[in-house]
Amino acid sequence: MPFRLPDGRNEPNPLYKKGSPERAKLEEALTKLRSQLPVRSELFYDGKLQASSKSWDQPLPAEHATTFTNYPLATDEQVRSAIELALKAKQSWQDTPFVDRASIFLKAAELVCTKYRYEIIAATMLGQGKNIWQGEIDAAAELADFFRLNCNWAAEILEKQPTRGSDGMWSRIDYRPLEGFVYAVSPFNFTAIGGNLICGPALMGNVVLWKPSASNVYASSLLYKILLEAGLPPNVIQFVTGDPEAITEAVLSHRDFAGLNFIGSSDVFRSLYGKIGQGVAAKTYREFPRFVAETSGKNFHLVHPSADVTSAVNHTIRGSFEYQGQKCSATSRLYLPESRAEEFLTQLKAGIKEITIGNPDKDLEAFMGPVIHRGSFEKIKSIIDASNKDPSLKLIAGGTYDGSVGYYVHPTVYQADSPDHRLFNEEIFGPVLAVHIYKDADWASTLKSVDQNGGGFALTGAVFAKDRIAIRQAEDALRYSAGNFYINCKTTAALIGQQSFGGARASGTNDKAGSSDPLRRFVSPRLIKEEFFSQEGFTYPSNY
Repeated sequence: MPFRLPDGRNEPNPLYKKGSPERAKLEEALTKLRSQLPVRSELFYDGKLQASSKSWDQPLPAEHATTFTNYPLATDEQVRSAIELALKAKQSWQDTPFVDRASIFLKAAELVCTKYRYEIIAATMLGQGKNIWQGEIDAAAELADFFRLNCNWAAEILEKQPTRGSDGMWSRIDYRPLEGFVYAVSPFNFTAIGGNLICGPALMGNVVLWKPSASNVYASSLLYKILLEAGLPPNVIQFVTGDPEAITEAVLSHRDFAGLNFIGSSDVFRSLYGKIGQGVAAKTYREFPRFVAETSGKNFHLVHPSADVTSAVNHTIRGSFEYQGQKCSATSRLYLPESRAEEFLTQLKAGIKEITIGNPDKDLEAFMGPVIHRGSFEKIKSIIDASNKDPSLKLIAGGTYDGSVGYYVHPTVYQADSPDHRLFNEEIFGPVLAVHIYKDADWASTLKSVDQNGGGFALTGAVFAKDRIAIRQAEDALRYSAGNFYINCKTTAALIGQQSFGGARASGTNDKAGSSDPLRRFVSPRLIKEEFFSQEGFTYPSNY
């Protein structure tokens, strides 16, 4: 059926200045949510809430003595039941016209941006420790962008048809969903990511089993309820919470497992990849499962002697310390030329001194909040403790933490003698930045070091320079060092529809979230050729 979707656009961001209407509405939502703690999270499939006899508590990251919510644990029987119910809904869903599937997600985008905007931002701020701005750009704007723009990218795929043909015949492509179900595994750090991981496959006619992170369950459950309110039929997407290993075991042992849409750590993805490979070798699955994964990063800022230092400093502070360094794209290694190092580090230390840290809903002006949970806090704490004792490192800023009330880590910077130090290769996922000062004459060898280090990851990276020759050298030498390469811009804050996002090497399959690429992975095209004439014989002209 002919149709035209609304033009793609990015959701505008209110500024949340003091005294603004949006600030007042958000404060009201935060107060209401705070008064309801601990809020209840649900196990939800078959279109209704399901009973759960066991659950894990999620502490409030900013106040770990306070329980924010619980994480229901599905039984093995419940997981398998959710899979079977999804498969029963598959035929009806894939037969649903695309325009009807798209309308559900377009409606959900409007609900996110209007009726539920402040509620889902508040849930993300409290549950994930985000400040106002980080909550806004994630749980409202980016989530709506994914819902809307995925519709446009899906339509872009569906309209791709053969353009050449011969007289009397017609070739066309039927974009079939995968023959089975998709397993979506989302991380804690972005509410929008969960929405994207389920939206793309579902738009293409697939049914999905969604396992959200235990540290993002409440905001994710709210997102799921928004989809149901927008008209998503029961069982198309199953919201199943529980022990990750138990759920994954049930999924990967099922014959109809057809695809994995994953964002998380590189080590976890390697494990899943290996288990799926074993299943393929054992002929467990009907077809070869599809993979889309974005994983870890050890992202770099490379400063050239010609750089605008003040701009590079501000970008580095944002890239390293916004959302406590808990973005897969966060800046965690920095290379400075000897001739500009003192200037850069002086400004960096001055900027860090101005960073405020606080409870997201009690100190709305705070730039930083807590890290997500005790496990993360203890990991970062151990790295800081070891680094403080390391004679090859010089503490530039921070090096401290406070876990007495919440999981707070202060912005920390170390200068390393060697660019091969472990801090240039170990993913920390926290507000810790490693700096190496190189001699200006060693620019070429520094490019090689940037490429060879980084723990084998290749997600994001940036060069800061005014010299176009230096920019060209960096862009060429670091061609495989980052899936997203930025020039005079920080490594974070890719905007959906403008900077499609993903990395290679150990950082994932580089299927570029924010484009049609990952959606194409969840269809299995069928070429249909139809002839409108009779075949009058079987011999070739050359037979005569």
